[in-house]
Amino acid sequence: MRGTTRCALAVFALTAASATPASAQSTGAPGTGRQAAQPNGPSPTFADIDYALAEPATSKGHKLDLYLPAGARTPMPVVIWTAGSAWMSDMGKDRAEVIAAQLLPLGYAVAGVSIRSSAQVKCPGQLHDIKAAIRWLRANAAKYHLDPDHIGLIGDSSGGWTTAMAALTGDAPDMEGSVGVKEGSSRIQAAVAFYPPTDFLTMDVWALRKCRSSGTGAPNLAAGFCHDDEGSPESRLVGCAIQTCPEKVHAADPTRYITAGDPPLMILHGDSDPLVPHNQGERLYMALNKACANAVFISLPKAGHGPVAGFLTDDALREAATMRSTSATGCTVTNPVPYRPTWKTVTDFFDQYLRR
Repeated sequence: MRGTTRCALAVFALTAASATPASAQSTGAPGTGRQAAQPNGPSPTFADIDYALAEPATSKGHKLDLYLPAGARTPMPVVIWTAGSAWMSDMGKDRAEVIAAQLLPLGYAVAGVSIRSSAQVKCPGQLHDIKAAIRWLRANAAKYHLDPDHIGLIGDSSGGWTTAMAALTGDAPDMEGSVGVKEGSSRIQAAVAFYPPTDFLTMDVWALRKCRSSGTGAPNLAAGFCHDDEGSPESRLVGCAIQTCPEKVHAADPTRYITAGDPPLMILHGDSDPLVPHNQGERLYMALNKACANAVFISLPKAGHGPVAGFLTDDALREAATMRSTSATGCTVTNPVPYRPTWKTVTDFFDQYLRR
């Protein structure tokens, strides 16, 4: 694997204090129009676009929804959303309307992207999927008035893992895969990862409470489970009980891929997370810190495992939150300071790196 190198990126300065599809087509051509509004935001302008052929045939993991500001004609920066599901669902584009409600008024396009579940493909298939979606968006940028040079990514939980992996492997040709559009770059320019798992082998060690083994059956996410179990989400992702195949687990650790060419990355994690220990997001930040990368870590002592909107709007979850950051310029560090994250925290972060 590639080692960590000293970063030499641009200066970092954080400035921020179910409807019927519009289209379902294998060609990726535009759909027929906008649907009725969703409860938490707009409906996609074009829905259920296939960015790659379904594999297996019953999978929905190679579809995306595209949300565009009304009347937009000039190239717009794009933010991709992919939702977490413990890698058990192929519907990662769900809830993209929540992100679109915040970003469309600011002139962004939003793409809700689904990737395959761990029952449909093993790691690194999920990474190959999100990279294929990024390449598809670049290949179709002119058709949808997108800016191919300014693409961001945001995800939560297992989607946060996907986000971090994609952000840190944009310069790793061996991680591209062969899904969908094969030409073009999968690099992104900024990423926001909410409570991402990173080192599967230490998740039980850092858990808030002693886990309860589920044997080889499906984990009970509500009741708690052991990440080391053969039936855990992480074991299902890599295809073996994680403690028996450490080499596969290490290959799924985003910190192994940090290099000087990586985009700025913001991480938000709750210290009361019962599923993905706070240490998982913090260790990703500290690895970026040691590499002199552009990175931000926002810690919320009272927050659990989401929801994303709650991290940015719920005062009870944001109580006593702190922010720290590292800049590639001079490898300067801002130590933890009291900070209340809002949607503006995220949108200003994207504004800084996607509107250059």
